[in-house]
Amino acid sequence: MTAATAGMMMPETAGAAPSEGINILGPKPGYSPQVGTLVSMLTWMRPAVTGPVKGISQANLDYLFDANANSIGALLLHLAATETLYQINTFEGVGIKDFPKSYDEKWGAAMDLGDRGRKTIKGHDLKFYIDAMTEVRERSLAEFKKRDDAWLMAVDEKWGWGPTNNYCKWLHVCEHESHHAGQIDLLVKRLPGAKPSAG
Repeated sequence: MTAATAGMMMPETAGAAPSEGINILGPKPGYSPQVGTLVSMLTWMRPAVTGPVKGISQANLDYLFDANANSIGALLLHLAATETLYQINTFEGVGIKDFPKSYDEKWGAAMDLGDRGRKTIKGHDLKFYIDAMTEVRERSLAEFKKRDDAWLMAVDEKWGWGPTNNYCKWLHVCEHESHHAGQIDLLVKRLPGAKPSAG
């Protein structure tokens, strides 16, 4: 009787295909299972970065709180630069010490931030930064489709942190966005004229 009652109390959706949507983490169509799960995490994290800056002005993207600060715009471009770094390393198999000069020419200031970033990363509207991040992410997604779980689990014995697999490297890309999402949100809430936050 208990078993029968338990069976009747099962949700009607039991056994149904999993729901789609940004809040459903896990394998995704078009990717191997673990790669798709990684993609779902990267996708889930992105609005935490882009949400707080929606509608932000160029002046606020360039705003520096002090001589040692990074602007919100520079932090957004830094995320694109970091993801590009991991693309070159994991998709192309290029070691950090062997990166092409073209990477530094395009992304060096955004990767390094600090004085170099403060001098050069300014004068752009929000679309410029969102487009850069989107273009980089689209390449990541296209490359992930070409790879399988064995690639994701492959270990780089020479990585600076010690032996590190591609999954850990790309989880760091996700974690890195989380780190800077909090930083960006804090800066947005403290911009001149910002309205008091409820949360």
